[in-house]
Amino acid sequence: MISAVRGMRDVFGAELAAWQRAEAALAASANGFGYHEFRTPLVEHIDLFQRGVGEFTDIVGKEMYVFEDRGGDRLALRPEMTAPIVRASIEHSLVRHTPSTRLWYLGPLFRYERPQKGRQRQFHQFGAELLGSPHPEADAEIICLAHDAMQHAGVRGLQLTINTLGSADTRHAYRTELVQYLRRHSTHLSADSVRRLETNPLRILDSKDSADQDIIRNAPVLFDHLSDADADHFAAVCAILESSGITIEVCKTLVRGLDYYSHTVFEFTSSQLGAQNTVCGGGRYDQLFSMLGGGTTPAVGFSVGMERLMLLLEAQEGGFTTLPPTDVYCIALSETARLPVQLIALRLRRAGFTVVTDVLRRSAKAQFRDADKMPALCAVIIGDDELAAGVALVKNLKTSEQVSVPNAELPAHLAGLLNRVP
Repeated sequence: MISAVRGMRDVFGAELAAWQRAEAALAASANGFGYHEFRTPLVEHIDLFQRGVGEFTDIVGKEMYVFEDRGGDRLALRPEMTAPIVRASIEHSLVRHTPSTRLWYLGPLFRYERPQKGRQRQFHQFGAELLGSPHPEADAEIICLAHDAMQHAGVRGLQLTINTLGSADTRHAYRTELVQYLRRHSTHLSADSVRRLETNPLRILDSKDSADQDIIRNAPVLFDHLSDADADHFAAVCAILESSGITIEVCKTLVRGLDYYSHTVFEFTSSQLGAQNTVCGGGRYDQLFSMLGGGTTPAVGFSVGMERLMLLLEAQEGGFTTLPPTDVYCIALSETARLPVQLIALRLRRAGFTVVTDVLRRSAKAQFRDADKMPALCAVIIGDDELAAGVALVKNLKTSEQVSVPNAELPAHLAGLLNRVP
């Protein structure tokens, strides 16, 4: 037997139905904010992530699926979505045509890392990007969208943590002071943090290693190095969020693991997920367009980890156990009714109902058992007598009430029975 690749899993049945409900809710929220879906290829040039995400980040240095195609191009399965969105925006001049461009996405990503609960090698993200605005209103809009979308999907009890990394100039000056401090304590840092000291020192502030935590606790704080403009921007973001009824917690050590972030960064976390507790993260990335050759274009966005979102929903719902009910099960009581039942079912499907029929030529008793197992909401029953009279028996499988309905009136009758608009 050939099994699925490690870290890549099948999704089906009741779990897939729950995924589809969550995805539809997230998409509806983004559409309600005026965002439009955008799709990028699964495969991109490796340079996109080396330049955009950062050559020395764990994502690029350790986790990307990289290969060379038959033409000799070095390609990668996309490990994140912001760089591809920016690449596409530059390539298609999106911001030039629409100064404030609002996009959302939903799809699979790939990172080679140790599989664990809520973290797979093929994983999925929903996210949104607001391109073109440098103002705090854009930061607040993105965070409100993330908050409302996850609530619409049914998730409760998330905590929003927010911080600012300041401008590029602010961060550069702070980086120098932070590196000086960390070097004085380098003999006590974890191996990962020693490596990051030369490549991505701000990432050390996000370390969960207990030895690093003692050092981080006394490190200089970027928040204390903000310019007046940086502080005003962050204060405005916080004020809008608080006025929107969203509870925030300012964490002055919060950073994001990618090189392109500046100013506002944020995370939504849950206490129900253990150590890997981040469900959604994002922030402002005003430098990424210029890093990818697209000039100066401010932007802000977020992504939601779908696997972790689904873990939360599963816990809150007590597990995914049921499929959506089928509207109608068409049952043939005789051999001569089998073909007419298929044609009636097709007509009902084309009228907008979900309809299942028996294709194993089972007895009427077995067909009723199948309808109950699905479950189906009602049965349309056809036998020789019904064929001769041009009618069908319609049975409400919840109440067992049964009536005879002319074939021509079946769609309207079922619409009334199921509370649908015919």
